Amino acid sequence: MAHLAQQHWQILKPAVSGSKGVVATQHYAASEVGAAILRQGGNAIDAAIATGLAIGTVEPWMSGIGGGGYMTVYKANNDTTEVIEFGMRAPFDSTPEDYPLDESTTATPAGFFNWPPVKNHANIVGPLSAAVPGYLKGMATAHERHATIAWEDLIDPACELAERGLPIDWYSSLMINGHARSLSNYAETKRTYFKDGFGPAAGVEGNLGFVPLGNLAQTYRTLQQEGPLSYYEGSIAEKITHDTKSIGSKISVRDLKEYQARVVPPLSIPYRSSLVQIAGNLTGGPSMERALQNLSTHDFPNEGLTTEAVVAYIEALRETYSYRLQYLGEGADPKTQGSTSHLAFADQYGNVVSLTQTLLSPFGSHIMLPQTGILLNNGMMWFDPRPGGPNSVEGGRRPLCNMCPTIVQHENGSKFGLGACGGRKILASVFQLTSFVVDFNNDINDAIHAPRIDVSGTDAIWVMDHMPEAIINDLKSRYGDDIRVRPNGMGANQFAVPQIVRSKDRQEFSGGVYIPSPQPRAIAI
Repeated sequence: MAHLAQQHWQILKPAVSGSKGVVATQHYAASEVGAAILRQGGNAIDAAIATGLAIGTVEPWMSGIGGGGYMTVYKANNDTTEVIEFGMRAPFDSTPEDYPLDESTTATPAGFFNWPPVKNHANIVGPLSAAVPGYLKGMATAHERHATIAWEDLIDPACELAERGLPIDWYSSLMINGHARSLSNYAETKRTYFKDGFGPAAGVEGNLGFVPLGNLAQTYRTLQQEGPLSYYEGSIAEKITHDTKSIGSKISVRDLKEYQARVVPPLSIPYRSSLVQIAGNLTGGPSMERALQNLSTHDFPNEGLTTEAVVAYIEALRETYSYRLQYLGEGADPKTQGSTSHLAFADQYGNVVSLTQTLLSPFGSHIMLPQTGILLNNGMMWFDPRPGGPNSVEGGRRPLCNMCPTIVQHENGSKFGLGACGGRKILASVFQLTSFVVDFNNDINDAIHAPRIDVSGTDAIWVMDHMPEAIINDLKSRYGDDIRVRPNGMGANQFAVPQIVRSKDRQEFSGGVYIPSPQPRAIAI
């Protein structure tokens, strides 16, 4: 009588194609915003700005104006690529003493970086976990350099979404209620998400199934009227620093005023006959370069995934992570340097944008600032709490992060924009998708749905359960108990959530997103 009740889901979201552009994001409402910008003649940077602002109102647990990120931009008019860096930065007054290690015998590594645990998880939740947000400085820089549509028009869809409120479906309800214990510890966050002490349920909370996001809508309208720099020196900055001071955060007036986004050349990596261009310095870029260099010593027959290829991925990633965690960080010797939303865009003019933005963990620090409705990031978790290392806490330092916004110029003339969300899992995801495109000449649909592995700094080797059985058996014979096979159920995030778009000859566009969350959508124009 066993197995009377069974479910067998095939969770796929086929790639889309069009002739004038494509948008791929982790939320359908945000994708609609970007697609509308492309339809009215805006370029990929316009679409990225509008979409990035919008997604923080419908997916606030992943990213928003209280966080930061990196944008890789390919401009067709001069055949150049640049990276806009707007990652979070430690407050100037931060010190290692703010994050004393928890020496108790029962303490275990906390967060998803496996750092030694800190007392009271001060680097993960609460006021000291928040780093200086760079998001709006990044958007302001992108707008000044590349936009064709006025700022007030690009932010308007986000204003409207913020005024409507967070849509409550089963997934947003799951995210909110799944973090209820910690979110309820902070007054404004609790007041916003747990009215009457209960979290929202799909189709029940509110007359239209929407939750107002505190004063976020008013903040967006102020940004529309006063411009993005109001966040750093204007009326919004005053409200932010008043609230951060009141809760014991070290983010100060000076921190906001002196924050600067940076425009730098990409890390350009020749791989086979393609060119991989990626954010460098403190992102996953230098590790991506190392992993591709390791992989380049292997020659794969153009016949798709094999045991040989998967073993090569595993060994390349294992060596790369061993090096990354020991040597990389802003305090490293220059010789060694090289929850998140990803969005990808390609337009009819030939431009391609790969944008990754984040609060870091789901809901960031879990603190919503009452005067602005801004959810603060918990970017201090990126730092190693042990003092004296290249990625240790230091006032004004930028942390090593996992974001990996990538553009690949393929030998057939097409260009791919790709990236992912998923913390340490991002690198393995983008690395394999790049190989699928370059080594096996996969199209978008095949690449996004191909079985992958995850190796991200521990002994465990996670394998998607739709990997061919023969390959799984070969891996088990070689790696034994390190192999962990996992199904790809709705809501899982063991293998990151990538998006990828392709532009070919400015006439053929395609894009795809990987499930497991229910909201991702690619829209082709």
